[in-house]
Amino acid sequence: MTSAPVLPDGYSDVPPGMLANVVTCLQMLQRPKPKPARPLERPLTLERIEKPALTDYRALFRAVGEDWLWSSRLVMPDAELAAILQHPDVEIYVLGGGKQRLGLLELDFRQRGECELAFFGLVPQAIGQGAGRFLMDQALAKAWARPIERLWVHTCTFDHPGALGFYRRSGFVPFAFQVEVQADPRLSGHLPRGAAPHVPLADFSA
Repeated sequence: MTSAPVLPDGYSDVPPGMLANVVTCLQMLQRPKPKPARPLERPLTLERIEKPALTDYRALFRAVGEDWLWSSRLVMPDAELAAILQHPDVEIYVLGGGKQRLGLLELDFRQRGECELAFFGLVPQAIGQGAGRFLMDQALAKAWARPIERLWVHTCTFDHPGALGFYRRSGFVPFAFQVEVQADPRLSGHLPRGAAPHVPLADFSA
């Protein structure tokens, strides 16, 4: 006997002030073969930051994710976020290019035998220069250096249009779809109203 679907067939209304997007979950069960390195336009570094200050972390999180409506760590209570960032099985890395911070990598090993590529992204000016491949190569090396059996990540329809293809080329395979419903962070003021223009802003109070 099969269980009923969580969502009905057809269209479902989304409450005013909320957003809905389709999430694709991807995984790999073994470390993939290395990809040929792409020549970089500038030298890059990757630095692990242990127990980052919340304001500093959120500033980078926002710089990387504002265009894609990343808001989970902006609305999360300080104590909850600090508990995650200070956990010994959560690793935070900053991608650097000279004196600039170009990207964020967050690996979550809190689930035994697994690693979640929790956050992975570049600031807008670093996209398309080979920095993403460099960062992914580093992510795979650091994740599979631990005794894990599974590495997984999720992306959604609000993300960069090339994200899903990039993850698949990196060796990830889709295994599940989800629908995420969340409050629009542009209406709450956590992100500017002009953020992510590819996602319509429906302000029913205007």
